[in-house]
Amino acid sequence: QVQLVESGGGLVQAGGSLRLSCAASGSIFRINAMGWYRQAPGKQRELVAAITSGGMTNYADSVKGRFTISRDNAKNTVYLQMNSLKPEDTAVYYCNADYRTVLYWGQGTQVTVSS
Repeated sequence: QVQLVESGGGLVQAGGSLRLSCAASGSIFRINAMGWYRQAPGKQRELVAAITSGGMTNYADSVKGRFTISRDNAKNTVYLQMNSLKPEDTAVYYCNADYRTVLYWGQGTQVTVSS
């Protein structure tokens, strides 16, 4: 069983930055891919960025060049550095982790970008 806890969300003005963190806990040997998704009101949850245990990354086109995903395998933690934020980035951001073919999700953290 893996528990994921996100932190770092909040309210920021357009053009600002936020850094999200997601810490995994439990009886973990090694987590495979970890990622960040987001869901805006009335929209489907969408992938923002993902990173493998080896450090390979994948980004949604809408965030390329503005967001950076990274992870600390020793701490079982994944980060999302978000720069040049736009109002359309407003959403609940969820962390997920692929551990032994099971996908685990965090509770989500709200990110609100004001214009």
